[in-house]
Amino acid sequence: MDNKDPKMNYVYTYSYPDDESSLCALEMRSFFGKESKSRVLESPVKVNPTRSPFIKERIEVRYEGESLQDLVKKVKSLQLVEETFKVIYVKNGGLAKTEKEGFERRRSVEREIGLHVKGEADFHNPDRLFGVMNVNGRWVFGDYAKSEAVWLKHQKKPHGYSTALNTRVARAVVNIAIPNPSGIKAIDPCCGIGTVLVEARSMGIDIVGSDRNYLILNGARENIEHFGLTGEVNLADIRDITNDYDVAIIDLPYNLCSVITDVEKLEMLESARRFAKKVVVVTIEPIDEVLRNAGFSIIDRAIAKKGSFIREVIVCK
Repeated sequence: MDNKDPKMNYVYTYSYPDDESSLCALEMRSFFGKESKSRVLESPVKVNPTRSPFIKERIEVRYEGESLQDLVKKVKSLQLVEETFKVIYVKNGGLAKTEKEGFERRRSVEREIGLHVKGEADFHNPDRLFGVMNVNGRWVFGDYAKSEAVWLKHQKKPHGYSTALNTRVARAVVNIAIPNPSGIKAIDPCCGIGTVLVEARSMGIDIVGSDRNYLILNGARENIEHFGLTGEVNLADIRDITNDYDVAIIDLPYNLCSVITDVEKLEMLESARRFAKKVVVVTIEPIDEVLRNAGFSIIDRAIAKKGSFIREVIVCK
């Protein structure tokens, strides 16, 4: 969550596989305080589309009209000084089948809007991008921003780990844990190979990592450095952490080399309860009772599936 302006409205379009619909909905609720059953969401909250692995595009609504002609009349008042522009039709997959969005229709709308913007059009290297879209029974127009799949680049890291979160899920988990990074201090106390740290640091989030397994710490540090990022990664058991943090992200160990008992899980979570105000836990096993015994209240949750493999993401305070 970057900021909220009740006078401004933003329209976001989404794309996600069915297996990640629950995770996407939790990220929506974390960013915007609500979710959308369609793949379009409107909110006064401004979020950089590149933060989310699910957001495709954002329109910062400048004008809107009940019909396209209403919108055209308002766009006529837009005058650009020494800036070139391009108009992009943003598709709304949730429109009724009778409202066609074919190629010719999209180009026609772009031309009609573009002809009434007072400025110089540039289709190849414009200074400004504008989006036009039919959403919730009306037409909207405004500055357009497209998401960049940063998480996809992070898949190509020097060191991997068989049970590590994939970068899409890791990025969503970071957003769920820290929707508004301003003034937030975070920690990943079981950071493993550093997947969560890379996603968080690439978004400018103040986060440190630690792990009790010294064998993987250099790999985590090299993964962070590989992408031109910086970040503190320490050798420490979660039970020995003494600093205070606003948020902790804990991907509970679960492979054959990191088998932990319910007693150890309780000790880990009791430790997190001591040093973090908010905790987001990623688990493959039911853990509600352990969380309650550690003193947490469960605020929200989601599942992330990959075939038959299911992770649960639980937000606690």
